[in-house]
Amino acid sequence: MNTLTAPAPMRNDVATIGVVSIAHGMSHFCQLIVPPLFPWIGAAFALSNTELGFLLSVYFVLSFCGQAVAGFVVDRFGAERVLYGGLALIGLAALGLAASPSYGVMLVFMALAGLGNCVFHPVDFSILNARVSAPRLGHAYAAHGISGNLGWALAPVFVVGITTATGSWRTALASVSALVALVLLLAWLQRSSLAVQRPRKVAAEADTGFAFLKLPAVWACFVFFTVYAFALGGVQSFAPVAAGKLHDVPLAQVAICLSIYMVAAGAGMVLGGHLVRDPQRSVRIAAGGFGVAALVALALGLGHWTPMIVLMLFALMGFGAGIAGPSRDLLVKQATPPGATGRVYGVVYSGLDVGMMLAPLAFGAMMDAGQFRGIWLAIALVLGLLILTAVNVRRNARPALVPAA
Repeated sequence: MNTLTAPAPMRNDVATIGVVSIAHGMSHFCQLIVPPLFPWIGAAFALSNTELGFLLSVYFVLSFCGQAVAGFVVDRFGAERVLYGGLALIGLAALGLAASPSYGVMLVFMALAGLGNCVFHPVDFSILNARVSAPRLGHAYAAHGISGNLGWALAPVFVVGITTATGSWRTALASVSALVALVLLLAWLQRSSLAVQRPRKVAAEADTGFAFLKLPAVWACFVFFTVYAFALGGVQSFAPVAAGKLHDVPLAQVAICLSIYMVAAGAGMVLGGHLVRDPQRSVRIAAGGFGVAALVALALGLGHWTPMIVLMLFALMGFGAGIAGPSRDLLVKQATPPGATGRVYGVVYSGLDVGMMLAPLAFGAMMDAGQFRGIWLAIALVLGLLILTAVNVRRNARPALVPAA
């Protein structure tokens, strides 16, 4: 629910969207600072692919456990305060990872990073839905999604580039911590663009209830995000390496496959943000995008391609998956009761953490077994399943319940 009674000046909306998007991009950036360094970290501590995947699983277990709780904290104490805490935690975690003397210590700091990550979706959508004028909300969702994909795209280039230049993966992670500190400073300086004042009446009514948990659309969205994240987790963790093994792609090109995917997904979100102006088309848009991505994954698993074609296929798959982003966020907003934005987004987006915690373990085990083709066939299957879950979201979606006066 947008709490503004009149459209805000465009400069105010732009400032809010900009700061929230930068912070969101940094949270996604930090989700992918470790997987590109698997070859170096694995060699440093003599780890298997399954053990490396467990690093990500720990991260997302803690993010899952914290995200629903974070939604309640956001509704109770204010989104901007929670945002500062989340940025501070992921910055501290990156510094701790850089200094970790052992695999066990890395697990501890991955858990801390997961706690920092858990706050961003409840925070971001609470601020955007409250501060951004309704006519610009679709664009805000698109910018928010694009910033996340850009964060994912830039992280591998950033950490691998610094590691290659300095010969130290620890220097790369320490540099991430410094970057997070700069974003935290920016958020603090622009705090007037983040402040949210909820209507007293709505806040009092919403603070007492768990009624939103009875909405079928909330749980349909949760399942959708879980399936989506499982596919995405496969792409982010081991799919590029599996593609390299199947298609003889040089290691240097394997490192940029994920960046290409994420940039293309961001471009897809631009188109998706435009198309979502008509909410009735949201399921068709999502189904079409995921259908294209599934067919590309199937082609990568069954065919044999040159390295350049592999990069093009990663771009096409990312573009297809990216189109659905703004539509999914709109569906969640439609299922959100007034005053409960943080809680609904906290529960729904915890599905992302469930999928992301399971994917590295499953795909890491497949990598250890040499099932490179199987990884891509599994991703294609899950992307196809996403079409069914998107239809289920639409079938269960209904207007949010309004608290009684």
